[in-house]
Amino acid sequence: MIGTKKRIFLAVTGASGSLYGEMFLQFLLTLECRIYLVVSDVGKQVVRFELTKSSHIGSLARIVSGQLIGEEKDKIRVFSDHDFFAPIASGTSSPDAMVLLPCSMGTVARIASGMSYSLIERAGDVMLKQQKQIILCPRESPLSTLHLENLLSLAKMGVSIVPLMPGLYQKPQTVEDMIQFSVGKVCEALGLSHEFYQPWNQKRS
Repeated sequence: MIGTKKRIFLAVTGASGSLYGEMFLQFLLTLECRIYLVVSDVGKQVVRFELTKSSHIGSLARIVSGQLIGEEKDKIRVFSDHDFFAPIASGTSSPDAMVLLPCSMGTVARIASGMSYSLIERAGDVMLKQQKQIILCPRESPLSTLHLENLLSLAKMGVSIVPLMPGLYQKPQTVEDMIQFSVGKVCEALGLSHEFYQPWNQKRS
């Protein structure tokens, strides 16, 4: 379980779904925690394609362009995906939790295979060997047998697999509502309280 004043590593990879990562980042900025942020090279391309750079706190498109504002400067440490000298590359300085949101199937495969060609992959390897919490959020459909085998391999190693599969029982009215559902599931996997949606059938409890 993750409380406040902890170190959380958010990795945004090249899968479609940058808005998931942005919304989760904005949520983390409301907590008293240290945020480590790495966006892969392809992830940056996807962010620029899917999101609009804005002045609001937690704008992923603006942050990947190198601009930090306000409380972002105090709470976020941004690293290049090629920076193997970053503290998160070492087991002696591994964060409390790592969230890959969204996570490409290529990243899944490389972490499952123990390959460390990037900082995200190296950090994933470190988190596994240190037996730290990893929340992996794949965004792909359909899934091949290889995808499923890689996800199963990581699940057997203790990784929490939280697919980006929005539920409909909350009766979402907007795309943002659907994104919030998945981000809420990530928060719950980390043991974080949130208000993204009401628990199922709460009125009957």
